[in-house]
Amino acid sequence: MAKPLLEIEHLSIRFGEQGEKLVVDDLCLSVAAGERVALVGESGSGKSVTALSVLRLAEHAKTSGRIMLDGEDLLQKTEQQMRGIRGADVAMVFQEPMTALNPLFTIGQQIAESLRLHEGLRANAARARGIELLARTGIPEPERRIDSYPHQLSGGQRQRAMIAMALACRPRLLLADEPTTALDVTVRRQIVDLLIELQEQEAAHHGMAVLLITHDLNLVRHFAQRVAVMEKGVLVESNATAELFDAPRHPYTQRLLASEPQRQVEPVASGAKRVMEVQGLCVDYATSGLFRRRAFRALHGVDLSLRHGETLGVVGESGSGKSTLAATLLGLQPPAAGSVHIDGMPLSTLRTASSRKSLYAKLQVVFQDPFGSLSPRMTVEQIVGEGLRVHRPELDAGERRERVAALLQEVGMPWDVMLRYPQEFSGGQRQRIAIARALAVEPEILILDEPTSALDVSIQKQVLSLLANLQKNRRLSYLFITHDLAVIRAMAHRVVVMKSGRIVETGETSDVMDAPTHPYTRKLVAASMIAATPLAV
Repeated sequence: MAKPLLEIEHLSIRFGEQGEKLVVDDLCLSVAAGERVALVGESGSGKSVTALSVLRLAEHAKTSGRIMLDGEDLLQKTEQQMRGIRGADVAMVFQEPMTALNPLFTIGQQIAESLRLHEGLRANAARARGIELLARTGIPEPERRIDSYPHQLSGGQRQRAMIAMALACRPRLLLADEPTTALDVTVRRQIVDLLIELQEQEAAHHGMAVLLITHDLNLVRHFAQRVAVMEKGVLVESNATAELFDAPRHPYTQRLLASEPQRQVEPVASGAKRVMEVQGLCVDYATSGLFRRRAFRALHGVDLSLRHGETLGVVGESGSGKSTLAATLLGLQPPAAGSVHIDGMPLSTLRTASSRKSLYAKLQVVFQDPFGSLSPRMTVEQIVGEGLRVHRPELDAGERRERVAALLQEVGMPWDVMLRYPQEFSGGQRQRIAIARALAVEPEILILDEPTSALDVSIQKQVLSLLANLQKNRRLSYLFITHDLAVIRAMAHRVVVMKSGRIVETGETSDVMDAPTHPYTRKLVAASMIAATPLAV
């Protein structure tokens, strides 16, 4: 192995006025020049704060130990010296490019800033270098895109632009903090392959190494040469990727590797009634042109049905129409054509408040981000009980409280959390609260919009098991929207594949996943098979 480029020696990180909260405990980790290392663990394990500490960006942290970059201790550098290191010697790719990129400056201006500060390039030379970097990262029409603002790029293009910025000054160490979490499966695969390609090119010239921070084990297996596992701030295991996946030693590593979703669906009863039927659904959005308003068709003649006790998976990339379909079924987006029947009731006739109230008693939704969908000003009791106040006005306060306690226990939460607020819980706990809220009015159908994509793998498995048990006990019907095909394999009886507002393939889950017929479906399935590809060496 090449000599260590990064050596973290007995690093401890504390927060609080007296340093009472220990988040990283005596961490020892090295990354060799030209090496790809993955640091994995669940939320709260200390991964991201470790990466931020390498750049001295962990605000209000109290650190001890040493962080050696090519023999020099970064913890002993002044802030002015660190400014010369950030971006030049050590660069970072963040999880969410839309929040990491400045919305007021073009992509070209943001790339040029680093080149101007660290390499002293003038405007024309920096622009030419920016175009070259965008082309290298695979952004189409780089001469035009360099003048685009972040909001004018897709998620994948924004992430490519951030990678271009990180590589602008040819850093020796690249820190990648969950660089693919917010991306579709096909874009995720493209970004992973791009990072491998660029790292190998840069390693050949000056030994650039990558430290990948992630909880995506499929990504780790495809990308990393060595893996380090953290649990609650402690490094519990480190090994070559193949050895760690084939023979994990620590119980925590074993639990992580066993967290892949397992199929756990009950068969749909013979002759089960249809609780939802959609025929010829078309949805238009108005867009403003130069001289007149135009209509953009987001859904084109969508047909689907959902039976009692069934899970129908809806998959596709961003822009495929999944979210528009969900909004239309919830009555939040009027269709241009077609029909939607919920338990035999046509959606088009539900125009009054009382009729829509009857719809929402049958149909509820669980969103992707529970922190964004739960009011921070309401207690858990108020959040879960809100639907009961609207749909079950005959219940008094005591009866509502008993019902909320029973719902919380049903989703695996203790009843005594009722007076606490959403921000006091973990992501998995907040999602359980969101599920309890949806179940309060005893619906027949739940629309699940990416309900596990923001969760760690082990928490994801717990929530999927909860949903499977609730479906079994309550005979619920799920419309499960996701881009995670592993979740679809585990949860769905049938699946529909959407592309550009159209359903391009539908069928039993095993048939579609194992023998897809449409080229787009085959592309999605191939992109999801990162774990099946050979290990990077």
